[in-house]
Amino acid sequence: MSAQILPAELPGPLSALRDAGVAVWLDDLSRPLVRDGVLADLVLTRGVIGVTSNPSIFAKALSGTQAYDAQLGELAEQQASLDDAVLRITTDDVRSACDVLADVHAATGGVDGRVSIEVDPRLAHDTDGTVEAARRLWRTVDRPNLFIKIPATVEGLPAITQVLAEGISVNVTLIFSLERYERVIEAHLAGLERAQAAGVTLAGLASVASFFVSRVDTKVDDRLEKIGDDEALALRGTAAIANARLAYALWQENTASARWERLARAGALPQRPLWASTSVKNPTYRDTRYVDELVAPSTVNTMPGTTLAAVADHGTITGPTALDADDARTVMARLATAGVDLDDVTDELEVEGVQAFIDSWENLRDTVRTGLEATR
Repeated sequence: MSAQILPAELPGPLSALRDAGVAVWLDDLSRPLVRDGVLADLVLTRGVIGVTSNPSIFAKALSGTQAYDAQLGELAEQQASLDDAVLRITTDDVRSACDVLADVHAATGGVDGRVSIEVDPRLAHDTDGTVEAARRLWRTVDRPNLFIKIPATVEGLPAITQVLAEGISVNVTLIFSLERYERVIEAHLAGLERAQAAGVTLAGLASVASFFVSRVDTKVDDRLEKIGDDEALALRGTAAIANARLAYALWQENTASARWERLARAGALPQRPLWASTSVKNPTYRDTRYVDELVAPSTVNTMPGTTLAAVADHGTITGPTALDADDARTVMARLATAGVDLDDVTDELEVEGVQAFIDSWENLRDTVRTGLEATR
């Protein structure tokens, strides 16, 4: 099924997000979501114009439905290896989602209508392996509206530059710190410059930088509670939004630079900030806070279905809320004074994030292995 048009009318909060320049993407993917027309319906009724996936999402999809049984049987009959089976299953889902969003991709000039698939997270610290995996995923899915997700590890940065230079669109994932985001920006610019020098057309070569949000609050709040004084406790729930707002300020600086202007004149698309991990982990926080408080032009907010439903129902979109960098800097200074080392926090989050994706990948492989064995 293909979504034929972009919706003219949306629930009030989602319409306000669109008017403010925020692209709403869905952080979920499964075969029933595509096969049963749910994704196409979300395009038409909720303004969803992109999809992100990760190993956790695929593992959940495989274990939660019988929709993959027929393909598992075919793969078992073909004596496909475990890794080839995982590749076939996941890329088939992503390709189908790309087809659903093809009209959105065309209608937005290649900016949106994107679907993301992540390289094997076990390669997070292997530059050459990441590049080769990205090439294989790009060839296998074979759709222009694909994003290859590459983690923003130190080893991932040169891989990002290389695959962009080859004309492969990239979703840079697992960004937690401002310092690492600055290096992601540099990797993106260098990749576009190398692509241009190699004669690769920049039009259509896209990228987003996925800056993770709620996990920062979870980690920082835990440290603030251990410190325990009134000033520390008053700062709970402030770190993630301040961190993201400062990331947006870095994006604004980059897109105002002469270096970027040269690339833009050559047809390059900006690497938009994408707010990821936007579901609220602390039940005492408003369930739409990481959407309501991060509204800014030329951003993406990728939401799980529960967050999307909450925003549609009772989101509070009052205009741009991610532009106050001065207030964000004040929050960061107060956190440091209270005793929170944010660099240490973001280092921990990167290590934990990579390991969580590896664990989910292994869970996915175990699920596929079980499915293959059950049909042999």
